[in-house]
Amino acid sequence: MAAFETRLTGEMVRTYRDAGFWRGETFHDILARRAGQHPGREALYDGHRRVTYRQLADRVDAVAAVLQAHGVGRGDVVTIQLPNRIDFACVFFSIERLGAIAVQVSTDFRERELAFILEFSRSAAFICPGTFRGFDHVQMIRGLRPSLPGLRIVAGTDPSAEPDVLSLADAIAGHSSAAGLVPVAMDPDEIFRMAFTSGTTGDPKAVIHSHETTLSAARIQNLDLGVSAQDVLLLYLPLGLNWGYLALVQTLIAGARAVLLDRFSAPAALALIESERVTNIPTAPAAIIEMLNAPELDRTDLSSLRQVVSGGASCPVETIREFRARMPGDFIELYGMLESGFHSYTRPGDDPEAASGTVGRPATGLGLRILDDANREVGPGETGEIAGRGPSIHLGYHDNPGANAAAFTPDGWFRTGDIGYVDGNGNLVISGRSKELVNRGGKKFHPREIEEILYACPKVLHVAIVGMPDPRLGERNCLCVVPRRGQTVTLGEMTALLDGKVATYKLPEALEIFEALPFTPTGKLQRHRLVAEVVSRRSTRTGAGRAL
Repeated sequence: MAAFETRLTGEMVRTYRDAGFWRGETFHDILARRAGQHPGREALYDGHRRVTYRQLADRVDAVAAVLQAHGVGRGDVVTIQLPNRIDFACVFFSIERLGAIAVQVSTDFRERELAFILEFSRSAAFICPGTFRGFDHVQMIRGLRPSLPGLRIVAGTDPSAEPDVLSLADAIAGHSSAAGLVPVAMDPDEIFRMAFTSGTTGDPKAVIHSHETTLSAARIQNLDLGVSAQDVLLLYLPLGLNWGYLALVQTLIAGARAVLLDRFSAPAALALIESERVTNIPTAPAAIIEMLNAPELDRTDLSSLRQVVSGGASCPVETIREFRARMPGDFIELYGMLESGFHSYTRPGDDPEAASGTVGRPATGLGLRILDDANREVGPGETGEIAGRGPSIHLGYHDNPGANAAAFTPDGWFRTGDIGYVDGNGNLVISGRSKELVNRGGKKFHPREIEEILYACPKVLHVAIVGMPDPRLGERNCLCVVPRRGQTVTLGEMTALLDGKVATYKLPEALEIFEALPFTPTGKLQRHRLVAEVVSRRSTRTGAGRAL
């Protein structure tokens, strides 16, 4: 059992309850209400099964009954590694019924990541598929169990006759009841989920959230962006990661319907938009680019689509223009993170081209400050670290007092680690991550400044600039490019596009061509992985790891 210290105070509870952001309810209160009001309304479809709200509530309880009968109880931590299927919802939402804490992890995680999370979180149970995308998750956890004495239960969502794996398949399929379940009522302010930062800097931290911080994030965005019971959300963002999970919660809070896709491909996504009459898509820019480049696009009926929300990385203005020319619906740019939920976004009435390069205005109820290194708010238009305070901000990093001290100001503002400023129209502009600064001979700049310009090049599909180790300057600028199909690019032509637009110390000094860049499943560029790959390449070519 994990013990949680949080930053929750009575003043926070009073403030956010009085403002209506925290409503004194848990997720199950909402699900039970929806199942009672609309028992026959379809809630989820995953390409294999469809479930109504009543069926989902019943299957959540059936899974909880199985887990409780095998010893999962109040205060236990349960780590869940499941793909975008109905199984995820049945399992994840069952954990609340036991008074336990759910940890969601990506299906891409393997032994090293998983071992760290299971040990750090003191997980009592682990739930996974059998084989997914050709990988045997059960075999992986079998190999880890001897080093995890606290892991009492391994459960799977596939049928299993193995004595060391508890099968939840019948409960998920609706073939067993919740008989014997003694549900545990959780307090809305209790910690009920924990998730780990995406590792874009290689240093994951365990973020803890209550029902109130989680539900307020979903509820506020539904209000701001007009998500309602009539909507159909296409969810290919991984449910095991924060944005995909919150989008699922948004769906069920609204009484809407979600279409789950466990492996993104442009043809599959386009086909589902047409066949399921999808209205809303939360997505990373890379997926939009793939759909715009798919031959199927012009043959697909997209008339149902009313809103695409892009986040995880800045969307190039050329992509926005092509989207507006070829796809219907509002284009929303979003800024969010595991720690804060949905931090800011443009609004449906905004001109996406005019707001391009910004992430709009803060979510309703979320405060915004731009701070200097001494936690002082900078002047209008000045650049500093983005900080937020509001009902969806996390309750701290679990068992990491150093990270908590660094992340929160004395008066409770969360420092995001992102650098930006507020423009003349009141929109937030993100310059980059504080840890992503390239430092060339003491002159620092944010890669995003260069990348935004180069994304306008019609030959470029994806682009990133990183700092490579250099014995004299500390770092030199290396440009990494994924060309569009059939195109080639040279360092000279890339540099020419920047000539006269940026300082000379920001110009790329080397070029590396890639077939794909290392993005997280939610579309964030993993710059530390990209740097490691470039170092490896150049070391192999020189035989001595020489600098650029």
